[in-house]
Amino acid sequence: MTPRMTDHMKRAKAGFEPMFAVETAIQGSTLEPMLIHLVKLRASQINGCAFCLQMHVAEALKDGETPLRLHMLPAWRESGLYSERERAALAWTEALTLLPQTAAPDADWNAVEAAFDADERAWLTLSIAAINLWNRVQAGLRVPHATTLPTVQAHAA
Repeated sequence: MTPRMTDHMKRAKAGFEPMFAVETAIQGSTLEPMLIHLVKLRASQINGCAFCLQMHVAEALKDGETPLRLHMLPAWRESGLYSERERAALAWTEALTLLPQTAAPDADWNAVEAAFDADERAWLTLSIAAINLWNRVQAGLRVPHATTLPTVQAHAA
């Protein structure tokens, strides 16, 4: 794969700086870091963004996420490894990432309402929108991913 552009963040610095500010704000929200990792990874899987997948897998592992939960993420609906709160967030992530196909179903929103307070719902939705924007930039420009991950001890989920 040949990168289409690698200096895009320098060329559009005034546009990317607010995106980084949004990421900083999301990290400072009341959402759990592991939940944010799962949301970013699931959207990146759907969107096929190799750069974002590598980056967010590395960050999740560094923050203590288990390899098993990361491996099972594409099949989260069939796995008991995720809490109801995580399941609601993942369903909402899929609904918004695939918006033309899903139309953001009420059932998914109702699950989000049951699991998150109003502020958290806003931050969750912003988190999903932000990673989808990053995916489209990085995948669209074919930005190459790193080729390593942090070393982790294999342990149960």
